[in-house]
Amino acid sequence: MAFYSIGDVAERCDINPVTLRAWQRRYGLLKPQRSEGGHRQFDEEDIQRIEEIKRWIQSGVPVGKVKALLEKTKVQTYDDWTSRQEEMMSVLRFAHPAKLRAKIVALSREHAASELIDFVFVPVRQRLSLDHNTARIMCSLLDGALIEHVALTLSETRKKAGKDALLIGWDIDDRTRLWLEAWRLSQQGWHIAVLAEPLDGPRPELFPGQQLFVWTGLTPTRRQQELLQHWHEQGYSLTFHQP
Repeated sequence: MAFYSIGDVAERCDINPVTLRAWQRRYGLLKPQRSEGGHRQFDEEDIQRIEEIKRWIQSGVPVGKVKALLEKTKVQTYDDWTSRQEEMMSVLRFAHPAKLRAKIVALSREHAASELIDFVFVPVRQRLSLDHNTARIMCSLLDGALIEHVALTLSETRKKAGKDALLIGWDIDDRTRLWLEAWRLSQQGWHIAVLAEPLDGPRPELFPGQQLFVWTGLTPTRRQQELLQHWHEQGYSLTFHQP
């Protein structure tokens, strides 16, 4: 079994070592092993847990509440969702778009969109992002299939009763995740249109009278919250989308 130092893990997971220490000491989120010299040693399971912690925090969950969610998820759904993730990885290894599309459709018939996003598609994309070689191609294939599936789903949803809304990405890089969040909103009774290119700022004046959802990918910054309040005072209808 391979072990990694806290510096290696920090670089691999794009997170500050100070944050990792706080997650361990203050919040009890991590339990790395120790070397004979007393240095922290992380394995692949620790790295997957770190990525899961990041996902919860990026979804807007306060770090103090993450441990309870991790334990609940582990007890209730770990085996089932892990098997679904492995099924998706197996299909991706064939690099066959038609089979991949069929698998996504089959999963969508069995599970709610929010569950698939949180427990299958986001974790699988995170796993693929850790590899800089073939997995990047697999991730790109998956992203294309997911966006195609979501676009078709949004179109079907518009045939049912609902309210129109526009989803805007604000200071984000992950366009696929933006489409996944559009899918999540569409299952809540919204007819969602997606502004496919993320913006540095939402510019609500360009969309007068429309309901706007804004996705930041992380907990909104103080500046973003201040701007949202300012736009509300001007009469614009904007809402931070936080799953």
